[in-house]
Amino acid sequence: MEGLVNGYYRFSVWTMRLAFLNVCWILFSALGLFVLGFMPATAAMFAIVRKWVRGEEDVPIFRSYWKAFKAEFVKANAAGLVLFVIGYMLILEFNILRGQDSFIYLVVSYTVLASLILYVAVFIYFFPILVHFRLKWVDYFKWPFIISFTHPVLTLFIMAVLWGVYYITWISIPALFFFFGGSVTALFIMWAVSKSFPKYEYHEA
Repeated sequence: MEGLVNGYYRFSVWTMRLAFLNVCWILFSALGLFVLGFMPATAAMFAIVRKWVRGEEDVPIFRSYWKAFKAEFVKANAAGLVLFVIGYMLILEFNILRGQDSFIYLVVSYTVLASLILYVAVFIYFFPILVHFRLKWVDYFKWPFIISFTHPVLTLFIMAVLWGVYYITWISIPALFFFFGGSVTALFIMWAVSKSFPKYEYHEA
């Protein structure tokens, strides 16, 4: 009975932590009008879940979040601009190619689709690497590509789990996205991606 009570208590605590972190993520994204707020708000969220994954469960969430948000504001937004431009160009090119009747354009469109999938993989690894390592600015784009490419099973596992959870949540209880969508996603990604970090620890801050 005592174990059941302790389990329920821990579940309740983690539910509140994740919900509060998700609210911080939404509010700080809105603080930057999303255009300038999304990237540093997401980086700050990953900074918090990184501490949780490393065993620092009692970290003061709001104070730590605000500190990370300010610290990563410029760097995260600069990187976000690059990622946005690349993603926009890939999507635009894919739509143009798929709109053509020629078979050769259809074939090329699959190459662009493969690039889009790789882009998603790089985006998944970007935030964990941003908050875990201290690198040169260009390396924050290089290392997500290297690690995602050298750990294909892990990368596919993360994508498959996220797609499955998002799909089930969307068709069942979409309101959960508002309360836990960002924080649970960040916690899962950080936990999974950190499994690949030990061999690269010499880059860590």
